[in-house]
Amino acid sequence: MPAYRLETLLEMRSRAKEEAERAFSDAIKALEKEKAELQRLIDDLERRKRERKEKVAAYFKEIMAKGAGINGLNMMSRFEDRLKDEEAQVALEVDRQREAVKVAERLVEQRRREMAEAAKELKAIEKHKETWQKQVRAERQQREELNQEEIGNALFLARQRK
Repeated sequence: MPAYRLETLLEMRSRAKEEAERAFSDAIKALEKEKAELQRLIDDLERRKRERKEKVAAYFKEIMAKGAGINGLNMMSRFEDRLKDEEAQVALEVDRQREAVKVAERLVEQRRREMAEAAKELKAIEKHKETWQKQVRAERQQREELNQEEIGNALFLARQRK
């Protein structure tokens, strides 16, 4: 059978499909990493909120035990505000991480489309190769039948001459 003239293109499409699959896999891993980071930040924020109440209550008990007056309450208020500011900072990080997750999800979808397109292009060239192979086989079969017919005719004419 003759060599397929588009074999190089077939190999290129095959490599492109493998690359697209690898890129899709990497995008999935990156998305999972971003989601894990988001969950870690959410858990940290919830932990900070729980601990703030406990820390403020403990600080209040400590101030009351020392018998501090209005200064102690002001210090407690500043302490609570500082803890709330830290929570707000973590909340901002959570929002930024949510955006990072959305970006990663869009990238996954883009990679999925690229992978599907690469698979479709590979399938098209494979289908073309199958069609070409069938055509080559049919042509070969036709030539063999023609050769057999010529041999048969030659033998028939040789017998007729005798």
